Amino acid sequence: MSEQSAKPYLIRAICEWCADNGLTPYLAVKVNAQTRVPTAYVKNGEIVLNISRNATHKLTIDNDWVHFSARFNGASSEVAVPMGAVAGVFAKESGYGFAFTVPTDPAASLDAATAPTPSAPDASATDKKPRKRPKHLQVVK
Repeated sequence: MSEQSAKPYLIRAICEWCADNGLTPYLAVKVNAQTRVPTAYVKNGEIVLNISRNATHKLTIDNDWVHFSARFNGASSEVAVPMGAVAGVFAKESGYGFAFTVPTDPAASLDAATAPTPSAPDASATDKKPRKRPKHLQVVK
């Protein structure tokens, strides 16, 4: 029999500890194809979510998923995060919490590693002197 991951238990424990101490639990998520979050708030493939009782509705943290609905800029959204995409859980005020390793998609890693790099700019373009900006201050006599 395979042993279950401790990650969902640790996430629930930190959330309960935060609630008991008046702290705000945050969930750091590495966004992937299975993750359902508002894409407008994703930065560099990651999003940090406030999962406190005041910020979420119907929060469920089971062994495979974190589900809840929340408002983002006034619009209600359903959020679903697979446990494998959770990169960490922490208290906003103290920073106390846990960081987890998130497995990377081998195909995406291969694409990123083999992607062509942008070519260097022309030498003639770098030889130009920067344009002088007009001075904003004037000497008044």
